[in-house]
Amino acid sequence: MLSESAASGISQRLDLDDWRPLLASLFLLFLVVCGFSLLRAIEQRRAPLWLALGLPRRSTSRGEWAMGVAFGWGIAVAAVLPMALLGALSVQFWSAPRAFELLALSLATLAVATLAHTLGLLGYGFQRLIEATGPTRATLIIVGLAALHAALTPTPYGTPDGTRILVEMLSSLLLCVCWLRTHGLWLGWGLHFGWAASTGVLFGLPLAGGSFSSVVDTRAGGPVWLTGGSYGPAAAAFSMVLLVVALSLLVRATSDYAWNYTHPPIIPGGYDVTVPPPAAHVAMEEAALAATPVNPASLVQILPATPQGPSGGGSE
Repeated sequence: MLSESAASGISQRLDLDDWRPLLASLFLLFLVVCGFSLLRAIEQRRAPLWLALGLPRRSTSRGEWAMGVAFGWGIAVAAVLPMALLGALSVQFWSAPRAFELLALSLATLAVATLAHTLGLLGYGFQRLIEATGPTRATLIIVGLAALHAALTPTPYGTPDGTRILVEMLSSLLLCVCWLRTHGLWLGWGLHFGWAASTGVLFGLPLAGGSFSSVVDTRAGGPVWLTGGSYGPAAAAFSMVLLVVALSLLVRATSDYAWNYTHPPIIPGGYDVTVPPPAAHVAMEEAALAATPVNPASLVQILPATPQGPSGGGSE
């Protein structure tokens, strides 16, 4: 509410109506980071802020983000492909220069908004939940909160809300697995952005009931279980199948990240098996060290024996 109010006030005062979604996303991200920073200060944690938020700086950060974008794009393509094969899509293109300006604004808005959402869902709070309850219970809590949020969110008329809530739960589970497999938000942020940008901008379909299309505008007229109606693929029953398949593929694709970032280091263990020498032996060694050293002149030197040839004798 604060971010939307601030963005509306600034956009109206400066006549930046097209920038209002981006401003709202930036304010939301700012509030999320400030809130978690305050909690971190209360807990007196000395870890760097970005590490506490779940964005560690490491060499594979870009690769993790790119893998997430690829997964999100793949899910979106798999969701749209059956609609295209059934001829249920009506596509219109707008090639005016202003369309590409709005396209850039939409991509920037989705990048910031998905980062703020991923931070709010899997950032500081999810890490503390894992410390307090364990990864399984923490994941179930996050999925339950996502279901509650989806149930309280108003939707357009005709939206299959039951399916939408289940899709939201599976999406939250997929994002939780992204964190559990990498201990970072790069993969989950990339997946969320890839799905949103592909669905709302690349294919021009409704995204959670809203519209981010500028160059491509698509209307889906197929069955609701495939298209999700006016809410978009995020309310389609077919998306549930795709998310389950994506969950299995994600676990396999992140095996290297899981090995490098989630397995605890191997620490040598065992017990000391050094047997102490007997006390009598120690006493003998100490007595020998304390004894008066022997005079080398009193020692007897044994020389090697002189080799002798065979004795000469006559044969019988």
